[in-house]
Amino acid sequence: MLQLTWYGHSTVWIEDSGTRLLTDPLLRNRLAHLRRRRGSVPQLPGAPDAVLVSHLHADHLDFASLRRLPEHTTLVVPAGAGRLVRQALGGTAGRCVELAAGDRTTIGQLTVTAVPAAHHPGRGPWSRHRAPALGYLVEGQASTWFAGDTGLFDEMTKLGPVDLALVPVGGWGPTLGPGHLDPAGAAEAVRRAAAAWAVPIHFGTFWPVGCDRLRPELFRQPGDDFAGHARAIAPGTRVRVLSPGESLTIPRP
Repeated sequence: MLQLTWYGHSTVWIEDSGTRLLTDPLLRNRLAHLRRRRGSVPQLPGAPDAVLVSHLHADHLDFASLRRLPEHTTLVVPAGAGRLVRQALGGTAGRCVELAAGDRTTIGQLTVTAVPAAHHPGRGPWSRHRAPALGYLVEGQASTWFAGDTGLFDEMTKLGPVDLALVPVGGWGPTLGPGHLDPAGAAEAVRRAAAAWAVPIHFGTFWPVGCDRLRPELFRQPGDDFAGHARAIAPGTRVRVLSPGESLTIPRP
């Protein structure tokens, strides 16, 4: 049995075979010019056994959030990111495991394999740090693909079939640049990965400060649009659109 909770953006609690993972933790209400607009600051059910970091962008690799976790927490990061993480966290860096696409590690009862992602490798325009963006395939009683942040790429067809896809469907602004999936692209991604279940992430949580006049329904729209596209092109995939803080249990395959 697989249990998950989506806390908004790309932060997902995954529990499988007694092992607990947390993806791209963003555990605060504000990050630079972004403010949390849906949900509340995540209240985790406990300490994760490991954190999976997909890439270096500040809304996915947030050091302030990582400092809130126990020092012994394993941090799985893209190859080349370890030095940056250790510099930023110092003694709280825990056990930092660097993976390149195709590499794998064991966390508790789970096997975690780094898979490709089509996304910018840099930290940001103010930083020279670079590391290839990743997704992760988590295998225990079920198989879960955490796509991170990505555009479409041909190798998605080699990932499946998977029991669950955690797939990005939007962003934190009114437009999406290269290396992102919109709802239609995300539906194509779950079709390629032959996902039995899909949960949309990376949408409707954070928005730039000053955008207070936006209609609340716009924050849910990318998830609902994804569900509609998936019904059309990936009818074998069951889609569940969660609200931040909402959980889902997927039966053992």
